[in-house]
Amino acid sequence: MPQAYASFSRARLSALLIALAIGATGCTSGKWGFPYRASVQQGNWITASQVALLQPGMSRDQVQFALGSPMLTSILHSNRWDYTYYYQPGRGKPQHRLFTVWFDNDRLVRWEGDAVPEVQPFQKGAQDGQIDLIEVDKIAETAPAAPATPASGQQEGITDNLNIDGDPVPLHIELQPTPITEPGAASPAPMPL
Repeated sequence: MPQAYASFSRARLSALLIALAIGATGCTSGKWGFPYRASVQQGNWITASQVALLQPGMSRDQVQFALGSPMLTSILHSNRWDYTYYYQPGRGKPQHRLFTVWFDNDRLVRWEGDAVPEVQPFQKGAQDGQIDLIEVDKIAETAPAAPATPASGQQEGITDNLNIDGDPVPLHIELQPTPITEPGAASPAPMPL
């Protein structure tokens, strides 16, 4: 009887090892999300509403306020800012978008780029993966026309409407230059708001 028991144990052990081998190969198939692969998101997520704020003649500070800090700047191309976005989901195809702005004498002269989404990634629709992309040329056509330079007596700034509980509230942000001081020098008096 001990010999029959030993052969039965070997058969059970062999069956268990085969089942583990098949199960281990199934883990790498990705059918159930094994192994876990983290999503990688890098760069600037630029929306259509941000692009609609752009107007020829804006200063670098105004462009940075509207779009955020550029991902790529170069000493060799100081009149060009590149906003790049890359997203590699754990599973699936990566997304890559590029948006570029050009300056002449520190004033915005033109911009172009790939299609941009209407919403931020945390807003409804983006979470479900249902993001509609809008061509940049079409945003420029629908953006309200505004003077490129401020009228006399007006300070430079960005004007837009802010929606609070469905009601548009006019918003104007004035940009003021920050004085640069030498290291160790006394700080200038704060600017009045």
